[in-house]
Amino acid sequence: DLHPMAKIIPITEHYQHFLADLKESFWGDVYGQTKLAWKQFLELDSERQRDRYAVREAYRRRGSRRQPYRNGYYERDFVTRFGTLRLRVARTREKSFLPRGIKRFQRRADEVAMLIREAFLRGISTRAVGRVVALLTEEVVSATTVSRLTRDLDGAVRGFHEARLSDDYAYLFLDGVSLRVRRPAGRKRVQMLVAYGVKRDGTRHLLAFLRRQGESQADWEGLLQDLYRRGLEGKHLGLIVTDGCAGLAAAIPTVYPRVRHQRCWVHKMRNILEKVRRRDYDEVKTGAQAMYLAESRAQAEAAFRRFRARWRREYGAMVRRLERDLPELLSFFAFPRHLWRKLRTTNVIERCFVEVRRRTRPMVCFVNVESVDRIIYSIFQRFNLEWKTRTLSVFTQAA
Repeated sequence: DLHPMAKIIPITEHYQHFLADLKESFWGDVYGQTKLAWKQFLELDSERQRDRYAVREAYRRRGSRRQPYRNGYYERDFVTRFGTLRLRVARTREKSFLPRGIKRFQRRADEVAMLIREAFLRGISTRAVGRVVALLTEEVVSATTVSRLTRDLDGAVRGFHEARLSDDYAYLFLDGVSLRVRRPAGRKRVQMLVAYGVKRDGTRHLLAFLRRQGESQADWEGLLQDLYRRGLEGKHLGLIVTDGCAGLAAAIPTVYPRVRHQRCWVHKMRNILEKVRRRDYDEVKTGAQAMYLAESRAQAEAAFRRFRARWRREYGAMVRRLERDLPELLSFFAFPRHLWRKLRTTNVIERCFVEVRRRTRPMVCFVNVESVDRIIYSIFQRFNLEWKTRTLSVFTQAA
């Protein structure tokens, strides 16, 4: 309780501004003093290196005309976590002495370089990245510099493509995502073909991506052969789940002939319903869903027969395509019941594509195909690191 004689002083808006200014001034002074201290420390280190060198060389060259005379200083900017530091670098007539805390020929601190790469990977243009970094470092970074730093990712991308794969994956999900790339002839779309693997213990990884002009059999064979060459020979592979692409379906037997194939029911339902008349939509949808929601493969086949009898007259072509694809639509029934929901669609990989589209949307169009690879690598690498400690629990139950 307040003392009866105590006065309550209202906290006015003016007083709040005073406190805010005081805090800003205090932390600004601390920041400024820290930056100044680092500047003085690094410059002193440069001078000490120069002086030690001069004394050592003067002793070694006694009697020689080539004495290591001091030759003043030159100024150079270094971008650090404390902003841009303009340092006086000591020198002799023969050499200069960069502070040991500054990497030779490395003008930007690792944290700033990482910030530049991350901003680029978040979808910010190279020019805009330079302006964003300038807010922190007090130095505008040119678009050319941003491009050079992002090109450093190319080695990491090559490492991802060449990494060996273990042969203990039980389930393989394959799908493609379309992205726009700027070419000399104009904007064109490229297909990014993607492979996602799950082990029996629920461990999952985005294993590979391959940039192609389309999704032909030859395109998908290229991705599958790459997986095989890197170690995924399929000795423990039980099921390959795909989006229903005809080229992919034809490619699977050429590389993994003994592995069951499951077509995605989400994609199939979309194909079934896209040409159905509005008045029939709900009934057709319910009849099709009865197949993959059945209690067994036999019940699913019975549901198809009812569906065929009901709709083959109105939608003959659609029913015939469904009958042709039915064996590969019902492959998931051969696996443990609690996995059916996960194994009958490519939803697990589609969730990754949601992030790809979100991250690439601000770019509108990629400048070149190399930038596509850098972005996709960044997204996939982040997923893989995140999943190291997060398994798919539903698959763990089957282990």
